[in-house]
This record gives sequence, C-alpha cells and structure tokens, in this order.
Amino acid sequence: MPVKCCFHRSPTAEAVAWSENMDTLLTSQAGLDAFRTFLKSEFSEENVEFWLACEDFKKTECAEKIASKARMIYSEFIEADAPKEINIDFSTRDLISKNISEPTLKCFDEAQKLIYSLMAKDSFPRFLKSEIYKQLVNSKQVGNHKKWLPFL
Repeated sequence: MPVKCCFHRSPTAEAVAWSENMDTLLTSQAGLDAFRTFLKSEFSEENVEFWLACEDFKKTECAEKIASKARMIYSEFIEADAPKEINIDFSTRDLISKNISEPTLKCFDEAQKLIYSLMAKDSFPRFLKSEIYKQLVNSKQVGNHKKWLPFL
C-alpha cells in the first residue's frame, strides 16, 4: 500500500481550499465539476463553459483551427440568440463581431475577463454558500476521517 506524502492535500483540505479564490477552484477538476453542477442548478453554466472554451482557444497553434474555433465560440456564446449566449456589454460584443472574420488568440480576452469577473463577484460567493458546496465539504470530511482514521 503506497504511503501518502505528508504534503498531500486531503480531499477535505482540497474542497476547503476552493474557497480561497476562484482560480484554486477552476484549476481543480473536482472543484470545476462541483462549480459546473452549481451553475447548472442556477441556469448559468454558459459562463464557465465560455471561460473554458476561451482557455482552450488560447492554446490553439494552427491558424486554420484558430479561425474555426473562433467561429464556434462566436456562434455558441457571442452572437445574438446564441444557444449559450453570455451576458456581455454591447461594445464588447460589437468589437468581437467586427473582428471575428480575422480572429486572433486575443479576440475573446475582453469578454473572458468580463465573464470571469462576473463569476468571481456573483456566482463564486453564492457557490460557497450553496448546499452543493456545503454537502461536498461535509461528505469529504466524513470520507476523510474514515480514510485517515480507519478505527473510527
């Protein structure tokens, strides 16, 4: 049986760490999954989906893929009546619309910053107060005690 390093973060500590800031939450797959579940319950999962699509888009290297990914993000999240239309101001939406014919890896940066800010100021604090998060932290603690203290 492998011995865990003393620096290994327990599941409880990981879940609690998500409350430190939104970056910690978004870089943890379990945290991201929990946050997405919460956003779905509030019918606002398009925000995190857009943010993730932009993160993926910024890693694109092939010029043809930049154009096709940009069009996909635009049609899914930006254009009027898009299936997962995000809530951004007119000037940001208009700027993206004007530049989508020749997209760059930075073409969604302003919209992504706006959505990140919206999630950080609005969705993230509500997530930390939600039953989804509370139940996750509590269930992780119970599971953690059983795992680390099997005699209890």
